Amino acid sequence: MPWFPRKISELDRAQNVLMYGAELDADHPGFKDPVYRKRREQFSQIAKNYKHGQPIPKVQYTPEEIKTWGTVFRELHKLYVKHACKEYLENWPQLVKYCGYREDNVPQLQDVNVFLKRKTGFQLRPVAGYLSPRDFLSGLAFRVFHCTQYIRHASDPFYTPEPDCCHELLGHMPLLANPSFAQFSQELGLASLGASDDDVDKLATLYFFTVEFGLCKQDGEMKVYGAGLLSSVAELRHAIESKDKVKRFDPDLTWKQECIITAFQIAYWYTDSFEEAKEKMRKFAEQIQRPFGIRYNPYTQSVEVLSNAQKITDLVSELRGDLCIVNSALKKISARDSTLDVAGIANYLQTGIETKIINGNERSSDNQEKENV
Repeated sequence: MPWFPRKISELDRAQNVLMYGAELDADHPGFKDPVYRKRREQFSQIAKNYKHGQPIPKVQYTPEEIKTWGTVFRELHKLYVKHACKEYLENWPQLVKYCGYREDNVPQLQDVNVFLKRKTGFQLRPVAGYLSPRDFLSGLAFRVFHCTQYIRHASDPFYTPEPDCCHELLGHMPLLANPSFAQFSQELGLASLGASDDDVDKLATLYFFTVEFGLCKQDGEMKVYGAGLLSSVAELRHAIESKDKVKRFDPDLTWKQECIITAFQIAYWYTDSFEEAKEKMRKFAEQIQRPFGIRYNPYTQSVEVLSNAQKITDLVSELRGDLCIVNSALKKISARDSTLDVAGIANYLQTGIETKIINGNERSSDNQEKENV
């Protein structure tokens, strides 16, 4: 079984940068710019020196970097009102208010980090470059998003062959501040822990075509929730206009699609709703073969491996306590709100739990029979 972090502090060991970082490829826009390359080395050093629990170092951005950010910010902001999904737009005013999202200011990761922790419990961690899929997904399991601090080269503000802070801050942050989306992201991360290389590659591809380049329908119109599109003026327009390239999202087919980093995608995938994409991804993740389950403990910021009956029993006991709290709240609300279908909600919760337990027992029985044989 591949090693995976059990505690959030162990993410310090999961920092395998595959591309770029301090070293740039010959086709990178900044490859022949010694000033830009020197600047990238500074950002890379910040990420390499960072350890869990430390405040993220603040950066004094240069006038040229702020100008590049402003160019991207200005053009994208014109497109958001028409093309971004409602979950994205809901959090934008708060990012402006609390994190300094402006055309003439590059937000500091530490400020965004504080904001996200209050909204959804997500944290940011500076990263030097393009992280390996396994290490990136393992961060999501702990509600940690690896985020770059450097800005794309000024020669081409509307193109970057790698994630930069324009992509991270404009594309990802508004949705990571959404509780439902944050939970979805963490579930993908948890599904990757201890999974085979093949399964991790599939999850990474599905993450790419949903969280990075996904579309969904809202109020009868095609909207965008993918950060790769929401941070690229050219590709956002391309995806919306290329209706023949937009296909219905099907995890069993989508994971086979090639992920293109240095050009527009060959295909884009949509669902009738954002929730549909989440449910399809959850069902796909359940197929991953692992001889145990994984549960995140928010109190200790660690993952627990559920590998025997006693651990499951302890978890059920905790869940029973949570359900008592929910049941008590429902009774109090129903006393002042006669329209609330308390019985229906309670039945929904009970049915969901019984279904999970029954399915778990069936799987346990099947496994026992296989073991006996």
